[in-house]
Amino acid sequence: MTEVQSFPTTTSLAVRQALLDRTEIALIDVREEDPYAQQHPLWAANFPLSKLELEAWARIPRRDTRIVVYGEHDGEDLAPGAAARLRELGYTDVSLLDGGLTAWIAAGGEVFRDVNVPSKSFGELVEAKRHTPSLAAPEVQALIDGKADVVIVDARRFDEYQTMSIPTATSLPGAELVLRIRELAPNPATQVIVNCAGRTRSIIGTQSLVNAGIPNPVAALRNGTIGWKLAGQELDHGASRVGPVQVDAANHDKAREGARAIAARAGVRRVGFGELASLHVPGRTVYQFDVRTPEEYAAGHLPGFRSAPGGQLVQETDHQAPVRGARIVLADDDGVRANMSASWLAQMGWEVYVVDPVGEDKRSERGLAAANVPPSPEVATVSPATLAAWLKEGDVAVIDVTASVNYVKRHIPGAWFAIRAQLAQAIKAIRPAKRYVLTCGSSLLARFAAVDLRALTSAEVFVLEGGTAAWVEAGLPVEQGETRLAVPRTDRYRRPYEGTDNAAAAMQAYLDWEFGLIAQLDRDRTHFFEVV
Repeated sequence: MTEVQSFPTTTSLAVRQALLDRTEIALIDVREEDPYAQQHPLWAANFPLSKLELEAWARIPRRDTRIVVYGEHDGEDLAPGAAARLRELGYTDVSLLDGGLTAWIAAGGEVFRDVNVPSKSFGELVEAKRHTPSLAAPEVQALIDGKADVVIVDARRFDEYQTMSIPTATSLPGAELVLRIRELAPNPATQVIVNCAGRTRSIIGTQSLVNAGIPNPVAALRNGTIGWKLAGQELDHGASRVGPVQVDAANHDKAREGARAIAARAGVRRVGFGELASLHVPGRTVYQFDVRTPEEYAAGHLPGFRSAPGGQLVQETDHQAPVRGARIVLADDDGVRANMSASWLAQMGWEVYVVDPVGEDKRSERGLAAANVPPSPEVATVSPATLAAWLKEGDVAVIDVTASVNYVKRHIPGAWFAIRAQLAQAIKAIRPAKRYVLTCGSSLLARFAAVDLRALTSAEVFVLEGGTAAWVEAGLPVEQGETRLAVPRTDRYRRPYEGTDNAAAAMQAYLDWEFGLIAQLDRDRTHFFEVV
C-alpha cells in the first residue's frame, strides 16, 4: 500500500482565487463516482483513487501542474494516499484541500450534484440566453403521427441511441450535426428536431444548427427521452439508423462557412500544424483532441492527438480536460467539427485553438492511442487453467476489481466484486483464504490492486494472467449478476436519464435539478461562461 506522507494544504479560498484568476489548477475528488456525484465543487474532477495510476498521466499531462486533492470515504481521508501516489507518478505540486469538502462548504463554496456539471449548467445558460427553440414530447408525437415533414436526430453516442430512441430518429452525434444535417434535411422547410436523453446535448445540438446558419426550422425535444417517457409515450429500442457518410461539396462548404463564423465570434484561435509546438510552453497544459469519429481517428490522425468526438467532448469537459485554465487544441479534416466544438469550449471559458486544415499525409499515426500508464508492478500470476484447478480444490478466493457494471455482465463463478480502494473493507466480507487471486477485465488494474492486498494479508496473492478476458478465451464458465458484492457498487453513479427502468419521480427530480443550475452558477461565480 502506498505510504502516507505529509503534504502541504491549500485552503478553499485559495482554490477559488485560482479559479477566479484563471490560472491553471486541477481540483480532484478521489472518491468513487457515486459519492462524487452527490456533491462536489463545480470544477472538481473525479479521479477515483482505485484507478488513479491508470488515469493521471493522460488526464493531467503536465507533471508540475498545481493539483489539489480531497476525498473521504466512511470516515477515512483518501486524499493523503492519493497525493502520495501522485507524487510517485512524478507530480511535483500536490497539496491537500485544507479541511476537505466539509471546509469548502463551510467557507461558502457551492456544491453541485450529478456528473459533467460544467457542461450541463452551461447548456441551461445557453437556453436561457439564446432562447433555444424547443417542442414538448406530445407536439413531436403529433408531428410523427401526422406524417409531417420532420427529421429527428439523436445527438448522443450511438450506443446510447440504441438503448432507447425517439421513433423515426436517426443517430447523429453532436459534432456531426452541422456537417451532415443538410443531407438529411435538404428541403429548408423540413422541421429538424434534436434530442438527447435529458436536456444538454439537445440544447447544444439545436443551438449549434442555429448558430451555424442552418435554414431549416430547428427545435430541441424538450427534456429529451425523459420528457418523452414522462408524457407516457413509447420509445424505440435497438434502432440502427445512422446519418449519411458522404456530404455534398456545396453542403460541406456551407457547413464550413457557418462553423468558422461562429468560432470566430466565440473567440476561437487558429494555429498552423507547424506552429503546434509553440503552444507547448513551460507552465501551460495543452490538451490536443481529434473531434472526428473514433473510426476516422483510428484510420489516421495527427501525432499526439487523442480521440474525443466533439459532441461528447463538449458534454464531458470535466473528464477530458480536468485542468481548468489549460489550453485546448482541436483538429478534424473537414473544417466543421473542430470549429463547432471549439466555439462551445470558448464560450465555456477555455483558451481554444483549431488546427488549420492539413493534408492527409500529416495524419501519420494510426490506430487508437496507447494508454499512457506507468509500468505494471511485479506480481505473482496464475494461468486460467491453474486457477480453475484451484477453485475445484477450494481455499482460494477470487476478487474482481473491474467496474461493477462489467462484473454484473460476467465474472468468474464464485468471484467477489470489490473496489480497489476498499480492499481492506472487502476482505472482511470475504471468508479467509489461503490464496487470493485478483482479476479485472485485462489484469492491468488487478496488478496494482495486488500490491495493496499484499499489505493487508499474509495469504498468498496472485493475479490472473490476462484477466477475465483470458478466462473467457480459455472457454471457462462465467456467471452474471450481483452474486457476491464485498462492497457496495459505488464506483458508478446511476444516472436518472439512462436505461429504461427509471422511476418517473427520479426522472422528474433530475429535470428539476437541471432547471436550478443557473441559480447555482450565479452563486458560484467561478465559471466565466459567456454565451454569444
